[in-house]
Amino acid sequence: MAGDLLFLSQRIPYPPDKGDKIRSFHILQHLARRFRVHLGCFFDDPADEKYVSPLSEMCGSVFARPLSSTTKKMRALRALAGVRSLSETCFHEPEMARWVDKTTRDNRIANAFVFSSAMAPYLFGTGVNKVLDIVDVDSEKWRAYGENSGWPLNWIYAREADRLLALERRAALSYDRSLFVSVAEADVFLKRVPEAASRVAAMSNGVDTGYFDPTREVATPFPAGAAPVVFTGTMNYRPNIEAVTWFATEIFPAVRQHVPTAQFWIVGAHPAPAVRALEGEGVRVTGQVPDVRPYLAHAGCVTAPLKIARGVQNKVLEAMAMAQVVVATPQAREGIEAEPGTEIVIGTSAGSLTGAVCAALAGKYPDMGRRARLCVQTRYGWQRNLDCLDTLFPASGV
Repeated sequence: MAGDLLFLSQRIPYPPDKGDKIRSFHILQHLARRFRVHLGCFFDDPADEKYVSPLSEMCGSVFARPLSSTTKKMRALRALAGVRSLSETCFHEPEMARWVDKTTRDNRIANAFVFSSAMAPYLFGTGVNKVLDIVDVDSEKWRAYGENSGWPLNWIYAREADRLLALERRAALSYDRSLFVSVAEADVFLKRVPEAASRVAAMSNGVDTGYFDPTREVATPFPAGAAPVVFTGTMNYRPNIEAVTWFATEIFPAVRQHVPTAQFWIVGAHPAPAVRALEGEGVRVTGQVPDVRPYLAHAGCVTAPLKIARGVQNKVLEAMAMAQVVVATPQAREGIEAEPGTEIVIGTSAGSLTGAVCAALAGKYPDMGRRARLCVQTRYGWQRNLDCLDTLFPASGV
């Protein structure tokens, strides 16, 4: 062991079943091979408390605090009267701060890895070697929300964009290194904070291509004769809600005119009421499923019609790993090194997405699935991408 390392995460990094958890879990797992890790995190779902036990087997210690959506909303309301971002205020908790201070002191922590800018303030002013995974430029996401919302939400979102950018700037200039999920995302940040250039790097997500393996035989979840178009994701997340609503109302009806057997399957946990309301006329909403792979394996194609997206979309990489034809917007592809037309299909409008989905269902991209999987195998292996962490923390742990 190279020593003790502090790992902070805004959400419990297990199970690896959604975007941020997938990334944080693989990073944690990688670091735990070299360090005795002390994990501090929050969990917003009471059901997640049971995952503290498996994490305790991986880590030297785990401090996991419940943080309900109600508590976060109350803190956010109070934050509107202050100067800090809503995100920072939601995740600021005295008990966590005391645990961080005590754990750092008692274990002579020399290295720390912090997942998300909202957790960065816990280590401001400390002398440890600290790496921050900002992942995405969240301030830009809030800015986009503001541009697509009416009063008073546009004011709240614009305020959060400005305050969060200030936090991201301070964090990037305070931490030894700040990571982003792609070169494109790092470039977006550096346009806003060019003075942090020497402290910023990119570390891409990965995919477990042994798990997402299209050669494994799995039963189809779809009815016989259906031509399923699949979207996967957490379905109470605003960009996902907006994406499936747009597809279901403005794209899918035209697809069905050309392919009457087409069905649109929205696969993912916590579907919001607006998503549930889309059911009918060939649209299916599954809610949480035990395994997303059968839906990917037997899809006619997979779509990612995101209008607002930051970083790298795991949903796209997983579908590509399953040798699927992915029809996506430029926003959903941003940060992914996949060649349009040969490894992924890009549509910039409802009309072009309709045509691409119809072509995919008609089998007009016969070699794209194979090329998509090869792209993921070549560029998005977890081990390959995580190796850069070893250079950020000295082997001696000091």
